[in-house]
Amino acid sequence: MPYTTEEGGLVNNFAREPKMYQSEPLTKTQQRNYIFMGIGALALVSSLVFVAYAVSGIS
Repeated sequence: MPYTTEEGGLVNNFAREPKMYQSEPLTKTQQRNYIFMGIGALALVSSLVFVAYAVSGIS
């Protein structure tokens, strides 16, 4: 585990913080891909709920 040393020679055993950066805005292609993945996830969950309801035999 990496340690940092302070001015007086004391060892600091807290984790080092990662370098921070600002995220870039999504491109049109990335936005389109997220929309398609959302539609696919919604279709998957809907079909699983439908199959569970059909198999359960509740009328």
